[in-house]
Amino acid sequence: MSKDKNEAEFIDDPHAPEVFADAATGFFHFNGNIRTTFESLRVDHSTAPGPVHRVVIGRLNMPVPAAEAFARGLLDFIETQRAANSAPQGNATIQ
Repeated sequence: MSKDKNEAEFIDDPHAPEVFADAATGFFHFNGNIRTTFESLRVDHSTAPGPVHRVVIGRLNMPVPAAEAFARGLLDFIETQRAANSAPQGNATIQ
């Protein structure tokens, strides 16, 4: 018997790859999946000054329900962070 995704054990892999992207360049819907292309700026240092290029560094494919949950979760997280950063840090004393 297979486990439901909510019953599956979560294993945090500290060696999982981590990628930095400057932008999500494009989105494509096909076969019930959202395909997102990510880019990063890269400099060609063979000349000075080196030209900057927008290079595709990866693609993420997710089923529509998972992509929607990801988008909502990310927006909720950003809103929470903004609210935390805009909250007063304490009482200022003016002398």
